[in-house]
Amino acid sequence: DEEFDELCFEFGLELDEITSEKDIISKEKGEEKAKGASDVVLYKIDVPANRYDLLCLEGLVRGLQVFKERINLPRYEKIIPAEGEGQRLIITEQTAQIRPHAVAAVLRNITFTKDRYDSFIDLQEKLHQNICRKRALVAIGTHDLDTITGPFTFTAKAPSEIKFKPLNQSQEYTASQIMDLYRTDSHLRHYLHLIENKPRYPVIYDSNGVVLSMPPIINGDHTKISLNTRNVFIECTGTDITKAKIVLDIIVTMFSEYCEKPFTVEAAEVVYPNGKTHIYPELAYRTEKVKPEYINKKIGISETPSSLAKLLTRMCLKSHVTGNGNHIEIEIPPTRADIIHACDIVEDAAIAYGYNNIQMVIPKTYTIANQLPRNKLAELLRLDLAAAGFTEALTFALCSQEDIADKLGMDISATNAVRIANPKTAEFQVARTTLLPGLLKTIAANRKMPLPLKLFEISDIVVKDPNTDVGARNYRHLCAVYYNKSPGFEIIHGLLDRVMQLLEVPPSEENGYTIKAAEGTAFFPGRCAEVFAKGQSIGKLGVLHPDVITKFELTMPCSALEINIEPFV
Repeated sequence: DEEFDELCFEFGLELDEITSEKDIISKEKGEEKAKGASDVVLYKIDVPANRYDLLCLEGLVRGLQVFKERINLPRYEKIIPAEGEGQRLIITEQTAQIRPHAVAAVLRNITFTKDRYDSFIDLQEKLHQNICRKRALVAIGTHDLDTITGPFTFTAKAPSEIKFKPLNQSQEYTASQIMDLYRTDSHLRHYLHLIENKPRYPVIYDSNGVVLSMPPIINGDHTKISLNTRNVFIECTGTDITKAKIVLDIIVTMFSEYCEKPFTVEAAEVVYPNGKTHIYPELAYRTEKVKPEYINKKIGISETPSSLAKLLTRMCLKSHVTGNGNHIEIEIPPTRADIIHACDIVEDAAIAYGYNNIQMVIPKTYTIANQLPRNKLAELLRLDLAAAGFTEALTFALCSQEDIADKLGMDISATNAVRIANPKTAEFQVARTTLLPGLLKTIAANRKMPLPLKLFEISDIVVKDPNTDVGARNYRHLCAVYYNKSPGFEIIHGLLDRVMQLLEVPPSEENGYTIKAAEGTAFFPGRCAEVFAKGQSIGKLGVLHPDVITKFELTMPCSALEINIEPFV
């Protein structure tokens, strides 16, 4: 296990955990449910989202074998059948409005076993979730070619006109009935919205009118693949032709290894509505040239061109040195759609070299990091507030509208709050405009603790500001509360004096701080003061109004202070 973990790390993957079906079920649902589940060891491997070629066991093992230099990278070949013998997929113009693109290919004389079959289905599912964006961009259909006869037609029809027996169902349904049938299906209901409200649904027929699939929802039962299937017809339909080509390339390169002639794919012809034809899969190899010094410089190593070429070859990018060692010529196989720019090649060279083997050096540019002044000030204040006997709390930056408005006796429009467009819960509807509700909620959750409760928080609040590029602005606030049998206004006032003493702001009208009687909706009448410093109002302190206290489910008096510390940065 350790060796495999090490190998994954070297190859740029992460062995997330070593587990079993039994472990997973007992963790999620309890030990009772896990009885009878399999004890077989499972490796959970984290694959980067750009490496579609590692999403199945076949591709992962092939990649690791090439990396360990046990095998050479296979050469993927497409075989173009004799004139008139190949499969054709004809796209009609009706599809243009809903799912205009389609590509196809055939895997001939393939041998499935239970494990290979499971891996084949699993790869399609992973691609659907990842590059296909939950089937919105591409949907994959795989069919037993021996149960159907070409040429195939990809068209779009009214839901009432489409009728077939969906995969693993016992009777025929119209497309509208299929939508109703799967509305409660935990897996398929997530895809219904893709075509549900369209006047026509996409559908693929063979020459006898047998339905292969209704993408992106379900395949027909007639063409379903079993362990005895020998020839597989693969079609990918979608709204993004580039992604569809990549998906087709990945599926055929991964599983052509099980064909009678390994790593060969039979091409299929796609006929477009305008009469043009194209052969798929493209399986395009291309070459890129990169200078060895570019790679060395970007990674911070000094390898010879030939050793860099060897490193890249281990990463499935077959490379050799050309032009007296001035260039490395790299062949990019069809499995590596993630190689877009030279920097992707450099990244692979770095992985093969081993991140841990790159020597750490001090950068040539002399830069020393520094804390942001507002963070530095906040850190210093935190220490001293804690020394003054207050406990620091960290509360959520999002809260409900009631917390910052109704409960504090204000109108939501007066708070100038930033709203979340589609809040997941009622608790997180707006960004906080004051830190007070968070602290009061913290006290409410800790009512069992011995009194007095003295809490503080120094964090950002957010208000709308039309003058900034994002339409909102953050201010760093300091908020403290004192909760006891008596209001303790003098304790909060004392804390304000201590903070000002630390900030070296004297108590004076001219260039210091003063407090003046004021009214605040959240405060008890006659027990509220506004704090002025640096010639501006920076906040309020006072005894909270009994209504506010009861709305936060508290029972004792409470005094609070909240000031903006930005002017002191």
